[in-house]
Amino acid sequence: MIQGYFGNKGEIFFEIELIAADGSIIAVDALLDTGFTDWLAMDSQDVESLGWSFLEREERLTAEGVASFNLYEGSVLFDGEELTFPVVVGDGIPEILIGLPWLETRRLLVDRKVGLLRLGED
Repeated sequence: MIQGYFGNKGEIFFEIELIAADGSIIAVDALLDTGFTDWLAMDSQDVESLGWSFLEREERLTAEGVASFNLYEGSVLFDGEELTFPVVVGDGIPEILIGLPWLETRRLLVDRKVGLLRLGED
């Protein structure tokens, strides 16, 4: 289980580690977005620096309507576990986002009043 933190406006952040194509590991803070239905979303510039493999281009429904995104295969370390999945990539994505699939196999514990924020197996 990993410890998260609350942003200035109550946003929920967790540290994940991105695994670049050359094997290097980069720790980043990712925003949990419960309205996002994929594993991970990142800005194009960030993904290019990781050297991840392009998969395909897809249209996705966003809050602002339909938009085109590239999908890349990305790998992350999360709580000591290596995961590989398609990553939604576009220009101008201001935060690295993690979405709802993270909550399918992990427990999210939140108690803002006492500052408790954890995500993990149990």
